[in-house]
Amino acid sequence: MKLSFLAAFALATVAPLASGYAIKGDAVNCRSGPGTSYSVKKTYKKGQNVSISCQQAGTSVSGNNIWDKTSDGCYVADYYVQTGVNGYVTSKCSSGSSSGSSGSYCKTLNQAGLSLIEKWEGFVSSPKPDPIGLPTVGYGHLCKQKNCAEVKYKFPLTKSTAQQLLNDDIPTYTKCLASYLNASKVKLNANQWAALTSWVFNNGCGNAKSSQLVKRLNNGENPNTVASQELPKWRLAGGRVLQGLVNRRADEVKLFKTASSKQAFPKCS
Repeated sequence: MKLSFLAAFALATVAPLASGYAIKGDAVNCRSGPGTSYSVKKTYKKGQNVSISCQQAGTSVSGNNIWDKTSDGCYVADYYVQTGVNGYVTSKCSSGSSSGSSGSYCKTLNQAGLSLIEKWEGFVSSPKPDPIGLPTVGYGHLCKQKNCAEVKYKFPLTKSTAQQLLNDDIPTYTKCLASYLNASKVKLNANQWAALTSWVFNNGCGNAKSSQLVKRLNNGENPNTVASQELPKWRLAGGRVLQGLVNRRADEVKLFKTASSKQAFPKCS
């Protein structure tokens, strides 16, 4: 009884602290679930105060996998909320998925995959041509409209809004990659999945679909062998070998061959 009373008292004293936390990022998305693959319900401005009703684990953002459910009924990454700690400040949400995978393949990437993409794409605050002349912004976002008008974040981007834009873009590439792979023959862990998504992000869904890499995986060949042999072939841009692509492929192979206990395809754990 004493332990139960103390636990109840502790919870009661924590609950009031779940109000009035300031948003510390620019244009922070509040989503329908605890992950970057969920739809955006609203956007908070920097400095805006939010109340947190509960917290739960979800997609990791810069090493923090806690998501805060706000009084608006949507979820915001705890990384962008100034709670003063990296842990829980209120009770865990009683229901809902703990990841953005919707019970199937991982729609988002682990931090190692996101960091790899950020490293090789580089940060661009306002739209400008990449090495082969394609207009990009943020961490490799390819402009779809003039001056990247489709981007909802204000230019010049900060690194924070560029990371959010990257998280918005990633599900497009995980979705196409998942649709090309034979789920009965291909099993990938989180690092393998992240490495391949980086490759698709860089080369496009169409090229991935027709690639020998995908065909060999679907034939049931050893994934590490396939990645080691096929990824380095993707080193051309504009018809010429780019050392940056050679180095990026090497990083992707290294990440692919790094052991991970977490599964990403066909099921996300």
